[in-house]
Amino acid sequence: QVQLVESGGGSVQAGGSLRLSCTTSYSIDAMGWFRQAPGKGRDFVAAIDYEAEKSYYEDSVKGRFTISRNIGDNVVYLQMNTLRPEDTAVYYCVASRQLARLVKGDIRYWGQGIQVTVSS
Repeated sequence: QVQLVESGGGSVQAGGSLRLSCTTSYSIDAMGWFRQAPGKGRDFVAAIDYEAEKSYYEDSVKGRFTISRNIGDNVVYLQMNTLRPEDTAVYYCVASRQLARLVKGDIRYWGQGIQVTVSS
């Protein structure tokens, strides 16, 4: 069983930045982030493959968020810049065997989630 532990969430004003981290018990092929805003379902945010050669982003975060990973330390990061109030959500670190599956929501492991709040 892979364990995913998120950290780095919190509150920030619009235009600010946060960096989320996800530490895994061991490396798994595809890693990424989903988020769930109040009253809504869980939506894809970003994903990265094992070699950190391919990454995908949801359209609204392109150019503002960057996903990266440190394979040796089993850590995945989500650098979030120019944050907007609509980015407010619980962010979940996720893992899947294949990048394509992760992007489509076929998730094998979920973290417990971490709150990100952006005020206007």
